[in-house]
Amino acid sequence: MSDSAASIRTRDVDLFYGDFQALFKVSVDIKPGIITSLIGPSGCGKTTLLRSFNRINERYGNVTTNGEISIMGKNIYDEDVNLPELRKAVGMVFQRPNPLPISIYENILFGLKAHTPKRELRDLNLDDVVESALREVQLWDATRDILKEKATGLTLEQQQKLCIARLLPLKPQVILMDEPCSALDADGIARVEELVSTMRERFTIVMVTHNMGQARRASDECIYMYLGEIIEHAPTDQLFLNPREEKTAMYIEGRYG
Repeated sequence: MSDSAASIRTRDVDLFYGDFQALFKVSVDIKPGIITSLIGPSGCGKTTLLRSFNRINERYGNVTTNGEISIMGKNIYDEDVNLPELRKAVGMVFQRPNPLPISIYENILFGLKAHTPKRELRDLNLDDVVESALREVQLWDATRDILKEKATGLTLEQQQKLCIARLLPLKPQVILMDEPCSALDADGIARVEELVSTMRERFTIVMVTHNMGQARRASDECIYMYLGEIIEHAPTDQLFLNPREEKTAMYIEGRYG
């Protein structure tokens, strides 16, 4: 795949937490306009890889990364990379919903206000920004009359949708999702999966999941990882129905993991 065809491109990435090596020579191309799932047993490196795409793993200790990670053709380890701007372009949704203990309205605007000069904010209709973001995540009808109430009073499903909506005013190119449905019930999972599916063509979406059913339902391509290495990367149906690698087949069949 050419550089121009990949939203995310890594080459020979080794990542260490102190002396512990978590990733080994990871090379992968992740396409735009689709949902790519990272799957594999606990501790295989999928969350570490996900967090490396916006360098947020550097918050979790003594991290050393070797190799190249490019987002939209730009190496994110170049000296001129601005980390706040990187994390604006590469948004993240975490395992448990983490709305701020402020109003729904201010949650939506929090990132925008943090990244936008005041003179530019004055030119924006903030009410429209909030409504647009909430409509995009199918949350407007449920919240339009309670926008000034604390976001922590929403259901878990609504909180997770709000966390997705909070990214949208920043116009990210990539959205990273670290097990975004793990705290939700079955109905909530189905509705968040449906929402994410509607967003696939506008964003590059990369999702970590332990749920094989979710990976198969919700993703276009899957990357299977084991012990810090990429074992197989293929269209989802191919990986589940006709995996090339024996290790992939063993995991899909539940023989370990």
